[in-house]
Amino acid sequence: MQNPESISYLTQREAAEIDETLMGPLGFSVDQLMELAGLSVAASIAEVYKLSDYKRVLAICGPGNNGGDGLVAARHLHHFGYIPSVCYPKRTPKPLYAGLVTQLESLSVPFISVEDLPLDLSDNFDIILDAMFGFSYHGVPRPPFDGLIQMLLSLRNYDQTRQKSPNIVSVDIPSGWHVEEGDVGGAGIKPDMLVSLTAPKLCVKKFCGPHHFLGGRFVPPSIVDKYKLQLPSYPGTSMCVRIGKPPQIDISALRENYISPEFLEERVESDPIDQFRKWFEEALATGLKEPNAMALSTAGKNGKPSSRIVLLKGFDKNGFVWFTNYESRKAHEISENPHASLLFYWDGLNRQVRVEGSVQKVSDEESEQYFHSRPRGSQIGAIVSKQSSVIPGRNVLYELYQELEENFSDGSLIPKPKHWGGYRLKPEVFEFWQGQKSRLHDRLRYSPADINGERVWKIERLAP
Repeated sequence: MQNPESISYLTQREAAEIDETLMGPLGFSVDQLMELAGLSVAASIAEVYKLSDYKRVLAICGPGNNGGDGLVAARHLHHFGYIPSVCYPKRTPKPLYAGLVTQLESLSVPFISVEDLPLDLSDNFDIILDAMFGFSYHGVPRPPFDGLIQMLLSLRNYDQTRQKSPNIVSVDIPSGWHVEEGDVGGAGIKPDMLVSLTAPKLCVKKFCGPHHFLGGRFVPPSIVDKYKLQLPSYPGTSMCVRIGKPPQIDISALRENYISPEFLEERVESDPIDQFRKWFEEALATGLKEPNAMALSTAGKNGKPSSRIVLLKGFDKNGFVWFTNYESRKAHEISENPHASLLFYWDGLNRQVRVEGSVQKVSDEESEQYFHSRPRGSQIGAIVSKQSSVIPGRNVLYELYQELEENFSDGSLIPKPKHWGGYRLKPEVFEFWQGQKSRLHDRLRYSPADINGERVWKIERLAP
C-alpha cells in the first residue's frame, strides 16, 4: 500500500514518450509490454475480487493497445480460474491482436458481439473489465463504444432493490475520461477499480473508487531518473501494488461459503495418524505455505490459556513433535499442566485438524540430533534468545548474535543449549474438519475406545 500523495503522475505527453523509449532504445516489444500489462491487470483483479464471489468476467476491449491489454488479462483470468467472456467489436487486423484472439479461442473463451450482449449485464457478470481506450485516445467515443460506455454508466443507476451490480475495473484510464483532466462534465464511467500501468496518469487524481492498483513492473532506472518518477515498491514477486488505503470493511460481513468434497466416515482411514498423514501430504502437494504451522495452546496451573504458532517437525504413531526453549512461557505452562492442543489450518483446502493430548519432552539425543540439523544461524539464534524474557531492545540480540557468529566462524560445532529441546504430544483426541456450504461442515472426531480388550479409535460425526 502506497500513499497516493507521494506518487508521480504522468501527463499524456510523458506517457507517450515513455512508451516510445521503452519500445525504442530500451528494446521492449509491444507484445512484451502488453503481456506484462495484462498480467498486472489480472493479478490486481485477483487481489480484490475472490473467485468464490466474483467469477464471471466480461472484458470489453477496444481496437488499440488498451484493448490488447484486456485480451491478455482475459487469458490470465481464465488460467486463474475465472470465467471470462470478451466483447471485441472493432478487431485490429494485425498479427499480434489476431494471435491474442486465437489464444482465447483455443481456451474456449466466448466472444460476444455488442448486439448479443444482455440488456442487463448484472444478471450475467460479476466483473466488467473496461479496456476500451487508453491514454493515447483523443476525441469523443464513436459507435459502438459510446453505447457500451452508456451501458456501463447505467449499471450505476440500477434499481436499489437489486442486491448488487457488476464491479467495473478500468485499465489505465476509465474509458471516456480525459487523460489529464479526468471525467470532464461528470458523465463518465465511475469504476470500482482502476489499474494504472507504468505510472498513474494525471486524471487518476480524480479517481474516487475504492481500489487503485499500479501494474507494469518493468520501468527501468533510466526512465525513473529521467522523469523523476516516484513509484511504489512491488511486494515480493507481485505484479501489482495497491495505492492508497483499502476500503473499510464490515467485519461482520466477512464470510466464506466453502465448496469442498464430502468428508464421509466410510472413506476415512481407521487410524487418525494415517488420516492426518493423508491430509498433510495433500497440503504439501497443493503448495500451501508452511503446512506444518500449527497453533499450540497450553495452560498453566491458573487455568489461563495461551496460544502461539509453532512448526511441526515430525509425527508418527507416538505423537507430534516440535522444538522450543524450555524456559519459555509455553514450557513453564507445560511443566505445570502437561496437556495441550494443536490446531492445523489449511486454508486452500478448507480443512482444519485439532489434536489434544499429553505432552512430554523428547530425549536429549533426539533434541541434539535435530538441533545440529538446523542452519547454523538458527543454532546461534537459539542460544541468543532467552525466549519470553523482557529485553531492552533488538540491538541486544544483534550484538550477542554477532559475537557468537564470530566465535563460531571457524566452523566448529555449536553446542546445543541445555534449555533448548523438543516436546512430543501424545494424541488422545483428533478432530478433522472440512468446510462445506451453508455452514454444514464435516466434523469427524477420533477418540480411543476398548473393544474386546483391544484399543481402537472410535469415529463419530459432530454437528457443525
